[in-house]
Order: sequence, then structure tokens, then C-alpha cells
Amino acid sequence: MNTIVENIKKLSVSERIQLVEDIWNSIAEEPPFSLELSTQERYELHRRYAAHQANPSTGVPWEQVYAKIFSRTQS
Repeated sequence: MNTIVENIKKLSVSERIQLVEDIWNSIAEEPPFSLELSTQERYELHRRYAAHQANPSTGVPWEQVYAKIFSRTQS
């Protein structure tokens, strides 16, 4: 993977932009991805949602979660 990245870095900016567009278009051509959850995963999602509905104040805003995650990676 490092060799691929190094080769990509040798391309001009316009060539890299074209590469990104080509990759994006190839992804768009793929059949839609469907996520299949196991019974246990579905149960856990329902359990967590019900817990949140019962006490919404226990939730944390996304901005706080994001800030906490990225403050750790920059330290």
C-alpha cells in the first residue's frame, strides 16, 4: 500500500484529482451496499435505543464525541 501511495504522490495535482474522480465513479457503479445485522446486533441496537428513549439526557452530542476522539489522536 505504501508503494501505491508513493506513486500517487508523484502525480500532478490534476492527475490526482482525476484519480479520485475515477475511484469515486467506480464506487458509485458498485451495487448498493446492504448491511445485514445479526440477531444479537439488532437486539443491542434496540436495547440502546430504548435506553436512550427512556433517559435522553445520558446522550452526548456528536461534537463532544468528535472533539474527544480527535484530541486523543493529536496528543
